[in-house]
Amino acid sequence: MRRRPFPRRLSFRGLGTRLVVGFLLVSALSALTTAALTFRQARSAILDRAQDSAVHDLRTRVGALAPDLPARPAEADLRALTLQLDRSAGARDWRTAAVYRDGRLITAGPPAPPLPAELPAAASSATTALAQRFHHDDLPWLAVALPVTSADRPSEPSGLVVYAAFSLAAEQQDVASLVAAARAGALPVVLAAAVPALLAARRVLRPVRQLRSAAENMAEGALDTRIHVTGGDELADLGRTFNTMAATLQADAQTLRDMETKARRFAADVSHELRTPLAAMTAVTGVLDEDAASGRLAPETSEALTLVADETRKLAHMVEDLMEISRFDAGAARLHPDDIDIGELLRKTLALRHWQDRVDTDVPERVPRARLDPRRVDVILANLIGNALRHGGPAARVRVRVRPGADALTLTVADDGPGIPAEVLPHVFDRFTKGDAARTRSEGSGLGLAIAAENARLHGGTLTAANAPEGGAVFTLTLPQVRDRSSRTP
Repeated sequence: MRRRPFPRRLSFRGLGTRLVVGFLLVSALSALTTAALTFRQARSAILDRAQDSAVHDLRTRVGALAPDLPARPAEADLRALTLQLDRSAGARDWRTAAVYRDGRLITAGPPAPPLPAELPAAASSATTALAQRFHHDDLPWLAVALPVTSADRPSEPSGLVVYAAFSLAAEQQDVASLVAAARAGALPVVLAAAVPALLAARRVLRPVRQLRSAAENMAEGALDTRIHVTGGDELADLGRTFNTMAATLQADAQTLRDMETKARRFAADVSHELRTPLAAMTAVTGVLDEDAASGRLAPETSEALTLVADETRKLAHMVEDLMEISRFDAGAARLHPDDIDIGELLRKTLALRHWQDRVDTDVPERVPRARLDPRRVDVILANLIGNALRHGGPAARVRVRVRPGADALTLTVADDGPGIPAEVLPHVFDRFTKGDAARTRSEGSGLGLAIAAENARLHGGTLTAANAPEGGAVFTLTLPQVRDRSSRTP
């Protein structure tokens, strides 16, 4: 049994590509989600640490300087306080300001960025440090408001609030470094995920490819196809189901073949056994038919003998057709080709059956001789013309036209009858098919057109049927014009 090779490449629309792309998307989404969560946590940690450190340092500085302030500090006292705080900022480089109760905001160093409006409003009544991040000149800043409480009453605000603002540019650079690291780390993760994605897709698709290849082999007739199944997952169950289905189909097909072989053998045997007694019956009925025609018998006897003779001839013809069909089925039909003149063969066919007066022929004067089997071509012509005469009506005219071509000979048989019913047309060459299903008995056996089609195929030609637009059936026979054709089997 021929095995189809499994395709190794991924199709852009195939399941393998979708599995790999899905795997990579999940990997990329996981990497990006992890990077985003890590970035968020790290960013919050960096900013919170900077804020806590700034609040702690400011509280320490203010705690060391506030006891030296008077109970009601003046502007000069507040300016001196902010100057000392600015000088003690160190690397933090903050800008401080102070305000007492509802007074003016006092600064001693370079002007600080404008504080957020919400911070002073909230700090006036607060007792703990407040912090708020804001942007100034497209740079991040942190503003801290530290209410100063008295030592004897720490829960009550003293009215003095110290503000400090410092840049978060260094922290922003740290956050930007985290973003760059996250971006740089996501791409290798996605690329590294491509390898297990390809391996996983290959592993998943291997049984699917095996199933496809096995199904194609079965479609070509290899019903003994089976696939190797391993594992216990759903694909393995599908493979076992396929094997069970294949075994059932193989058994059923073998049973049908055995039954068909027996039926063909039975038909051939019955036809062969009936041939000898039918030959004797035909000879006897021929003699009696002559007596009936001479008028020496009673009218009733003469009519009965005529009926018996007609039915015997029909039965003999049917037996001959069955034997011919059985030879086609057994592959025993052979061609005996000869160089023939199709026009001369057509005239002999019509003369032998006395159809000259009912058939119009259109044959060119010079038709190239073709190497065909004259007996089988005669059978084809007799079946086509006889069928046209039977179904065309008592006064039917049948037209036969011959047209030679470059490498094929075309012969059409047309009648002026009602044509072939649409539901019968696709099955007109099937065995035991009759054009008029309402007629349970007719001169035809239902095998003539099937035998004609088999003889056409035996020659390497074709036989088709259609209805003419103006009415009537048209059969077209195409036979190859080969000068040197040897005998062959179908």
